[in-house]
Amino acid sequence: MSRVSGWLDRVGARLTEAGKRLEQRRAEAQRGVREDEVAEREGAPEFVPSLDHTPLVQPRPDPAQAVPWGVRVAAEVGWRLLVLAGTVWVLMRVISAVQLVVLAFAASLLITALLQPTVARLCRIGVPRGPATALTALFGFVVIGLIGWFVTWQVMENIDHLSDQIQDGIDELRNWLLNSPFHVTDKQINEIAKNLREAVGANTEQITSAGIEGVTVVVEALTGILLAVFSTLFLLYDGRRIWEWSLKLVPAAARPGVAGAGPAAWRTLTAYVRGTVVVALIDAIFIGLGIYFLDVPMAVPLAVFIFLFSFIPLVGAVVSGALAVVVALVTQGVFTGVMTLVVVLAVQQIEGHILQPFILGRAVRVHPLAVVLAVTTGGMVAGIGGAVVAVPLVAVINTVAVYLRAYSREAAARQAVRPRGVTALSSAQAGTPVSTNTEPPVPVEGRQPGDTRDP
Repeated sequence: MSRVSGWLDRVGARLTEAGKRLEQRRAEAQRGVREDEVAEREGAPEFVPSLDHTPLVQPRPDPAQAVPWGVRVAAEVGWRLLVLAGTVWVLMRVISAVQLVVLAFAASLLITALLQPTVARLCRIGVPRGPATALTALFGFVVIGLIGWFVTWQVMENIDHLSDQIQDGIDELRNWLLNSPFHVTDKQINEIAKNLREAVGANTEQITSAGIEGVTVVVEALTGILLAVFSTLFLLYDGRRIWEWSLKLVPAAARPGVAGAGPAAWRTLTAYVRGTVVVALIDAIFIGLGIYFLDVPMAVPLAVFIFLFSFIPLVGAVVSGALAVVVALVTQGVFTGVMTLVVVLAVQQIEGHILQPFILGRAVRVHPLAVVLAVTTGGMVAGIGGAVVAVPLVAVINTVAVYLRAYSREAAARQAVRPRGVTALSSAQAGTPVSTNTEPPVPVEGRQPGDTRDP
């Protein structure tokens, strides 16, 4: 029995040791599993789903890149044109509101451009600027007043005789129409005359109101004349200081270019006014002599009208010439009217092809299409005054644009970086001047940008 109990004790002890070893191995196995899971979580990459099973999403393009290039360019140009059109519209509205002031000041500029060289000559010979300005302005306004008085006097002196000649001319024209190959009857002529009388009678109220409005026009004209006189006096006496004050309103970066463009524009305006006066005077003298020898009544007032209308390019010559032809046709008959037309056309052809290119030269070069458009636009905006001012305004704008473009090119060339090495050698061999000055060009009065002559 003792052997059996001892054997059972040894079996129980071995079973106990085997259970402990089993528990120990189980704990080690669980510890190893936990360590493997931690290692997998720390080092394993994230799960990325297969692209074969993921929907493809294209990135949205930039809206600016999605618009075609041509459309973008058209849009950029379009909104800039809209801004310019709005600016021009506002400017036109402002000018229309103060039309009398604008036209008076423009007229004073034209008169100043005509008289300022005389003031400069008097100052050079030692006359103080104040007396020189007063003498020149007095002489100029006296001449203009005498011209106006002479025209009015001639018209009033010849109006009765002219009305009789017009009546005789109408009768002669009626007889010519009755005997002409156009087969015009006396009844048709009477019907035309009756319709004219009825039209005048029906529009009596409009004619009366126009006469009342004419009083207002006279008052406005006198106001504009006084304003132009005072503006001319101040521009002749203090024009340089007025220009220097105006330059202070320009931004500093653009001031050098504007300071050079101003004298260039003034030279263009002066050349235009001088040339136009000379051409208009030649037209008036030769056409006046022609109609005088053709025995057309009021030849001298018609010559003065031709001189004044010549300040409106193209249109003025046509209107004044047509007026002379009509007066000759009505008062002296068909032959005299035709001869007057020949004289007018001959003088205007010589003026357009010889006088204007020779007298005005390259100082005032404006395309005929620009002249027609400018005169038409000026006439629509401000009447006869706008038509007179339109062409010199276009000439001045053209001069300023050309000067500023040349100035910007010269400034860019002066600010260019000096080439080095092989580039400098090739430039020297090619004869290209290399500029080392980085300052913008300083305009010299009397010189154009790019002029290499000594001032």
